[in-house]
Amino acid sequence: MTQASKHIDIVAAPGVFADLTTAQELAGRALTARGMTGGIVDAATGSDEVIVVPGDRIPVDASSYSSVVRVDLGQCPPDRSEGIRTHIRGRGLDGLRFAIDSVYFHRVHPGTILTYGDHPEQRVEQRLPEGDGPFPVAMLIHGGYWRSRWEFDLMDAMAVDLTQRGYATWNVEYRRPDEHGWDAMTGDVAAALAALETAPGNLDLSRIVLMGHSAGGQLALRLAADSAGKSVTPALAVSLAGVLDLRVGDQRWLGEGAVSNAIGARFADAQDTYEASSPISRLPMGVPTVVVSALADDPNLLEISRAYYAAASAGSDSVTSVEGPGGHFAVVDPTSQIWADIVAAVDTALAAV
Repeated sequence: MTQASKHIDIVAAPGVFADLTTAQELAGRALTARGMTGGIVDAATGSDEVIVVPGDRIPVDASSYSSVVRVDLGQCPPDRSEGIRTHIRGRGLDGLRFAIDSVYFHRVHPGTILTYGDHPEQRVEQRLPEGDGPFPVAMLIHGGYWRSRWEFDLMDAMAVDLTQRGYATWNVEYRRPDEHGWDAMTGDVAAALAALETAPGNLDLSRIVLMGHSAGGQLALRLAADSAGKSVTPALAVSLAGVLDLRVGDQRWLGEGAVSNAIGARFADAQDTYEASSPISRLPMGVPTVVVSALADDPNLLEISRAYYAAASAGSDSVTSVEGPGGHFAVVDPTSQIWADIVAAVDTALAAV
C-alpha cells in the first residue's frame, strides 16, 4: 500500500486574506497538529489533493490535481464543480483548519462515499474496521445548529477512532433547513438510517448506535423516537451536547435564533412541529439513551441535557448520563478526557443488547 503524502499545499488567490501572516500561522498550527508539512503557496508543487482559496465565486480549475478542497471564508452557495471533493464555506479563516483536517483524513484514513438519495447532500462516508465482522454500526449525525456551512467533516476524527475500535461508521450528510427546509432534513436522516439495510460490509444491524452532536443530538434522539416499528432500528441513541428541548432553545435564542430559523417559526406559531421534533417531548422513546455533557459547554445546553436526563430517568427509558471536562467540541474529540467515558458507556450499553 502506497504511503499517503504528508504534504499539503494551500493555493490562495492574491489578497484573499486580510493579513497573510495570520493565515500562515493558523495553517502552520493545523498542519503541525496532524503531522503534515506545507503551507500557503501561489501554485501547488504536485498533483495531490490541494486546498484552494480562490475568492468569492471565482471558479477553480481542478484539472491539475487529484481533487480539490475549496475554501471560501464567507457564506456562499456550494461549489459542486467537477474535481471539487468538498467545499468548506462560511467558517471564516478557521476554514483553513477544517480544510487541512479534511485533506488529512481523506488521505490517511479514507472512507467510502455512498449515497442514499439523488441530491448531492444525501450521502454518507462509510468506514469499515479490519476483520470479518459482523460489526456494530455507529451512525454519526453532525451538528452546526442546522446550518449548511457545517458539514459531516466535523465528525471525521470521531469516525476514524470508532472504526479503529471495531465499529463500522456511517457518517451522515443531510440537507439542512436553511437551504432546504426542516422536513427535508428530517426525511434525510431517516433515509440514511434505512439505507443501512442494504449497505455494504458485514454489519450487525441489531447493534446500531445513533450518535449526534449538538443539533445532531436532537436529530439522533428524534430519529430514535421515530424508528419504532421500522425495519432498521437503533439499539442505542447518544446525545453529545444535544439540543434536546427545542422550546427552551427557542425561548433562550440559542445560536442566535438557530431553532426558529431552522423550523421557520417560533414555538408559539409551530407548536406541533416543535413537539414532534423535540426529544424531551417524545419521552418515553423506548430506546436506551446516553446523554453526554461537557461541563464547560454553553450552560444552557448543559442544563437542557440534565433536564432531559431527569425527565427520562423518571420514566421507563433506560438512560445514562456522562459528564466530564471540556467545551462543546470535546465530546466529539477522541483526544479529550471525556471521550474514553463516552466510548465506555456505548460499549456497555451495546453489550447488553
